Amino acid sequence: MTEKLLYRKRFIPMETTALKDDEILLWEDDLIITRWKSLKPRSDMGGGLSAYYLRDGLKISKIFDPAGGFVHWYCDMIHPVVREDAVIFEDLLLDVVILPDGSTRVLDADEAAEAARCGLITAEQLCQSLTSLHLLLTSIYEGKFEKYGGILSRFEPPELSA
Repeated sequence: MTEKLLYRKRFIPMETTALKDDEILLWEDDLIITRWKSLKPRSDMGGGLSAYYLRDGLKISKIFDPAGGFVHWYCDMIHPVVREDAVIFEDLLLDVVILPDGSTRVLDADEAAEAARCGLITAEQLCQSLTSLHLLLTSIYEGKFEKYGGILSRFEPPELSA
């Protein structure tokens, strides 16, 4: 299989970014695992590991600080657009953060609503985002988040330095 390029497409702000420095660790039919460093230097985040679940529309990221310590889980609702030479992960705006103490926060519902109102995303994309959010929150509330996040432990430590 020819290696495809990965892109992230955001709607707010409208931009598409090549994830050219992301290291692809695993690529299966429904799952892509990457290791990455922050695009811009940050004191609170050095990089992380991400699992893209294409069928479920989820990107589950384990975020690490610059020294490699665990910070939190960051979960994006996504729509993968698979092309012959690339996969574009459309960020569908809704996000979930899971803190080390297990508390969970849903983020950016207001942005998703505004993006739908203004025509930046379609009703279908908003519905997909809500369906993915439901899958994720159900797994968290039922104590089954390991279904999504567990695979990333196979790829630790994150090896962020160098």
